[in-house]
Amino acid sequence: EGKNAVIIGRSNIVGKPTALLLLQENATVTICHSRTKNLQSISQTADILVVSTGRPHMIDKSYIKRGAIVIDVGITKINGKIIGDVDFDDVKDVAGWITPVPGGIGILTTLMLFKNTIKAAKIQNRISF
Repeated sequence: EGKNAVIIGRSNIVGKPTALLLLQENATVTICHSRTKNLQSISQTADILVVSTGRPHMIDKSYIKRGAIVIDVGITKINGKIIGDVDFDDVKDVAGWITPVPGGIGILTTLMLFKNTIKAAKIQNRISF
């Protein structure tokens, strides 16, 4: 509540829904995209930075406010290796918390999918436990 959140990426899959969720938690949300001017300086205001651009290692420590929460949603496969939109090694000492790629948001996405599938099955079959 009361945090400044910057989302880099305005997709209907990640950017826009994430903005709505953060607004529901009373964050002040700025959505940036490929045509945003001064992206680096805007990013530096973020207490929470969500990155979903599809551009591997686009974000380095120069974009990060010290102590910020950095959520890397991007995944790109290069030479058989999964790489995020944030340069984890460059950012990890500046960020207060950062999700790794792989092993971060992807795992949570899968868990939530299973949770919602079970919830839907319970509702559909009128099961309560």
